[in-house]
Amino acid sequence: MNILLENLTTETRNQRTLELDRLSPAAVLKLMQEEDEKVSLAVKEKLGEIEKVVTCVVQSFKQGGRLIYTGAGTSGRLGILDAVECVPTFGTGPDMVQGLIAGGETAIRQAVEGAEDSGEQGEADLKQLNLTHNDTVLGIAASGRTPYVIGALKYAARIGASTASLSCNPNAEISKYAQYPVEILTGAEILTGSTRLKAGTAQKMVLNMISTAAMIGIGKVYSNLMVDVQPTNEKLVIRAKSMISEITGCDMDTASIYYERSHHQVKVAVVMLLAGLGLEEAQQRLQEAGGFIRQAVQHHKGE
Repeated sequence: MNILLENLTTETRNQRTLELDRLSPAAVLKLMQEEDEKVSLAVKEKLGEIEKVVTCVVQSFKQGGRLIYTGAGTSGRLGILDAVECVPTFGTGPDMVQGLIAGGETAIRQAVEGAEDSGEQGEADLKQLNLTHNDTVLGIAASGRTPYVIGALKYAARIGASTASLSCNPNAEISKYAQYPVEILTGAEILTGSTRLKAGTAQKMVLNMISTAAMIGIGKVYSNLMVDVQPTNEKLVIRAKSMISEITGCDMDTASIYYERSHHQVKVAVVMLLAGLGLEEAQQRLQEAGGFIRQAVQHHKGE
């Protein structure tokens, strides 16, 4: 793949920062902040494309499929970060959202030279996950040219999985291999080629959007509350009981009782209280409503 780095906007020199090494810390910080302001605006320009990815991911989830991020370096680490945080935030299983990085687990903490240059490894890593046509594979690469990601996207397409891409260059190479490409044009970094900066910030923002909006789309959120949160520590147990109290209007003692009766499931406790149901009935009602609290309660009231 013969792509000149100087043709990539993420690799060009930022004309505002040519004297970077001569600036005071205060001046450096001001420049960085000003450049970072541009990231949100760049993301705003692509909300339509991001929405298409979210719709695709929701469809995969509803079919029992998964969202699988694949990337190298910073891009791969950001995918893993987003995937890992879905488990406690939305109560998902560890397989539902996964992140792959070129070079494997070692590459999470240190650079693995040359790992990103193997398209075959991108394919092999997806094969290890037993990819199916119900899954969505999202390739992440700031440059938009990473062979590891392209190899993964090519394999996903052959399997019949849905494909999406996230890059920070126009007409990115990986966009050619994705049904739903997203190109966030963040421009030249203040430190030439250091795409952990603006490009990394943009990628983190978009991954936040995709996973959060998709989880909302399958009933993992009520109002603006994380009702599928896993109460794995004291703070989260208190939060879970507080959500039950706030949603239903009951006092904290009652919330605590139903928290235990529901086997520590906020959504089940809420439906039990609002619909006057027992544990099994509330669980069944939620299942019939696709996990959405409002529909579960309204369906009961409509009977």
